[in-house]
Amino acid sequence: MAATNTNRFSTYTTASVGSGTETKNGEPKKDLWMSMLDSVASGKRLPEKTIIVLGGTVDSQREFFESLSTSELRRALDRQGSRTPPVANSFALGYAYYDVLDADQEDTLARISLYTLTSPSPAFASLLQPLLTPQSIPNTLIVVLLDWSQPWKWMRQLREWILLLRTVLISLPNECKATMEEVMLSWRDRGRGGGTNLDGTTAIPGSDGDVSIPLGPGEWEDALGLPLCLVCQNAEKMEYLEKTQSWKEEEFDVVLQFMRTVLLKHGASLIYTTPSTPSQLPSLIHSSLGIHSLLKKHPLKHNVIDRDKIVVPPNWDSWGKIRVLREGFDVELVSNGWTIDLDQPLAPPQANGDHLENGHINGDEDPDEEQDPEGSTVTLYESAVQDPTMDALQIAGRNSHSTKLEIPTTETQTFLSQQLKVLESFKQKNEEAREEYRSKHPKKIEDDDYVSYNGRPPEPKVLEHIGPVQFNMGGIQVDADDMVQRLKERQTYGSSPEPPSPNDDGVVEEQPQMDTENLQAFFTGLMNRRSGSGH
Repeated sequence: MAATNTNRFSTYTTASVGSGTETKNGEPKKDLWMSMLDSVASGKRLPEKTIIVLGGTVDSQREFFESLSTSELRRALDRQGSRTPPVANSFALGYAYYDVLDADQEDTLARISLYTLTSPSPAFASLLQPLLTPQSIPNTLIVVLLDWSQPWKWMRQLREWILLLRTVLISLPNECKATMEEVMLSWRDRGRGGGTNLDGTTAIPGSDGDVSIPLGPGEWEDALGLPLCLVCQNAEKMEYLEKTQSWKEEEFDVVLQFMRTVLLKHGASLIYTTPSTPSQLPSLIHSSLGIHSLLKKHPLKHNVIDRDKIVVPPNWDSWGKIRVLREGFDVELVSNGWTIDLDQPLAPPQANGDHLENGHINGDEDPDEEQDPEGSTVTLYESAVQDPTMDALQIAGRNSHSTKLEIPTTETQTFLSQQLKVLESFKQKNEEAREEYRSKHPKKIEDDDYVSYNGRPPEPKVLEHIGPVQFNMGGIQVDADDMVQRLKERQTYGSSPEPPSPNDDGVVEEQPQMDTENLQAFFTGLMNRRSGSGH
């Protein structure tokens, strides 16, 4: 841009200054306008960075974007009367951008462009290739989003994304590959006693000079060519797994050991995040892109103690630190198994299924295509971290990695309406059977409830085999037929008038009449006595 600007200036300005190219003293004349324009153009030129966000859903990608564009940026935009840039990620390759401000919220350090992709389909590889050029590769970061709602799918999802990245990076021209090698060499030297720290800042030279620490086993064995950061979102769901799925510290440690071992081969970083909770995510992302505040430093600190605030910076981890977390974990076996997994080709999308938001496929899948190779880390991980929704019958009846329901459920009201029609048909058949039986047998039977669906009452021999109906009432065995008979007799006895029983003389004994006058006088005396005692 500067080269083109030097040839574009106004002829009016040149004429007004003078037609000569030298001053009176013979010195070359300085173009004041061009120097001013060049200074303004260089002052407004911002460093441009790129983040390629892979995985997650539309909502989780927006949550990641909001966690990077902090509240200070929103307040600065409000002061300027502008709004936060929208996130356009509803279709295929999404896009968003934001500016990184300095600590005083006045100076803009860089502008970051985010490109988002939700499905690891090979058809989307052509969308990522134009984003990687020799100029953009040194300023590009790959971010893979995973969710704590389904941690048992993490290893398979990560393998799909890395295989897609390999497909894209292999197809780049040689000039881009040479640039990626230079980027990876500079990343390997971070925090190893060279000239840079873990966060990319310049290290203070020590007494030993620039002696770099050699690589340990399993470190940087499979460099992708671009820096990688794994973000595990919604860490608050760990408590849900602990309460509902009976997860313990052992399960959480196993997940962390697997992910750290795999990421160590790529020199990648790892972080757990929780919505609306401050974290080191902005510091980790910005330091990975080489963005540092000039006024206030935010040192990047590792954290492997708090299970919901895990932070593993690049070049910090090692096999020894992973083994210390929990004994019995075979780091070497997992590391070698991941190499076997990445040697597999990227599976093409199924013809009879559609990609979901999280990258998985609906529909029946060919079991031969989904079988993992022997010694696969994905198989080891899924055997150690099992899906609680998959029981033994489901695993035996279908592929263990499929999430398709065997029987689709219907809505409750629809199911009840269907059952109502069935009950109405049975009721109609029963009524028709009764009417048919009554028309053939005019004599009314004692109990119509004995009529069956075929219109015939049960035979007497069947009733004899049934026997008396008895039930337990307060610990006493009661015969139902006998009880009904007694109730009928009592009702009949109570309704009939009892004749008076004559005595020997044939005279009915009269009841003595009550002397009401004496009773009235007695109660009157009591009342007068109480009133007299009151005075």
